[in-house]
Amino acid sequence: MDTEKKIQLKRELGYFWGVNFLIVNIIGAGIFVAPKGVLQYSSMNVGVSLCIWAVCAVLSMTSALCFSEIGIAFPYTGAHYYFIKRCFSPSIAFLRLWTSLFLSPGVIASQALLLAEYGIQPFYPSCSSPNLPKKCLALAALWIVGILNSRGVKELSWLQTVSTALKMGILGFISLSGVVMLVKGKKENVGRLQNAFDGEFPEISQIIEAVFQGYFAFSGGGCLTYVAGELKKPNKTIPRCVFTALPLVTVLYLLANISYLTVLTPREILSSDAVALTWTDRIIPQLTWAVPFAISASLFSNLVINVLEVARVVYIAAKHGQLPLMFSTLNVHSSPFIAVFLNVSLGSLAIVLTNLIELINYLYFASSIWTLLCMIGILKLRYQEPNLHRPYKVFLPFVFIGITISLCLVFIPLVKSPKMHYIYVVLFILSGWLFYVPLIHFKVKLVWFEKLTCYLQLLFNICIPDVSDEQVSEVEN
Repeated sequence: MDTEKKIQLKRELGYFWGVNFLIVNIIGAGIFVAPKGVLQYSSMNVGVSLCIWAVCAVLSMTSALCFSEIGIAFPYTGAHYYFIKRCFSPSIAFLRLWTSLFLSPGVIASQALLLAEYGIQPFYPSCSSPNLPKKCLALAALWIVGILNSRGVKELSWLQTVSTALKMGILGFISLSGVVMLVKGKKENVGRLQNAFDGEFPEISQIIEAVFQGYFAFSGGGCLTYVAGELKKPNKTIPRCVFTALPLVTVLYLLANISYLTVLTPREILSSDAVALTWTDRIIPQLTWAVPFAISASLFSNLVINVLEVARVVYIAAKHGQLPLMFSTLNVHSSPFIAVFLNVSLGSLAIVLTNLIELINYLYFASSIWTLLCMIGILKLRYQEPNLHRPYKVFLPFVFIGITISLCLVFIPLVKSPKMHYIYVVLFILSGWLFYVPLIHFKVKLVWFEKLTCYLQLLFNICIPDVSDEQVSEVEN
């Protein structure tokens, strides 16, 4: 059989695709909703809120560079999962998988609901949009995303390019408008920035909550590890993509927040469910209809990317024997169809049952735990395997900065916050061992899963990959 026609994940994605992938993954729902949360937990202190955005940018850059070392040292699909398994143990890697299986569909569902919120709100200008049409639109968008992902990664290139241009256009317009108004020097526009630190200073627990909100907008800088096995020359492509995309996104985010604060008062931002819409209505009311649809279109690509990422984790876990064999199958488009179907189905269930947007803090609290483990793992492997082939090594102070910030994000909410939800998240993660011990450690076989695998192979025309995508020798140094 011709190599090009083999059913496998192929290395065919380059620098331009990687930059688009990063930008699309990072710029999403966060910048349109997080400014409200950051300002609220900053006690409406404008200066503190801007500093928190800068801290979130540092966290995003340091974690992205740390994940770059992981993706380059282990250039496999789902590299971070493989890294945790090698660095700690298969049981810890299973807990990472367990977290992704249930929390990631929650993130996907919240993004689909936010997309629907922006898409429907213009039809209800004087009131909140009803839940039924919002959930129907969210479900439709999620299943369209599932269909697109089943067509393979290469087919999504045009969508990434269009979405990147749209996102950059929206944020560029908001940022430049704010700069122009500051240059004009009107008192009502520059006053809040001149006295930025005059407000009440928040408590440390509030600052951490604000960082959660801001990190939600910046999260995704390490996403290239999900597709490291499909990138051309990952040792060169990954760091180039990070150093291109992250600084650009940081500048746009800071300018966008300054623009929001130039036009709106802190109280107006807190009273708005969609800051970008309120900003547009104040500056150019004629575009109030156009901007929501543009934001919805840009958020659609985030849905596509998130489903792609989570499906890769499920796929690689099945290849390592921690999930049933059927999740490691590919269709004729080299897409892990069953893994995509699983995540779209779980996300649909989450959309029907709850709105999930309120869970941002708890979802990213869990994410911080795994970020912390990955960064500790980098130090662990540097000590245990000093001769491991590492074409790229992250600057060690960046690792310590990432560890420090992640430790704060994990432990301060547990110590300072009276909410028990963080404890519940930790207990939920540990509950994965209840499934790991009988099914993986003692290898209890479920015969009906084998029969189901055969049935699904015939139904969806899927099969086991011809050649493993984990061919490190194919990577050009």
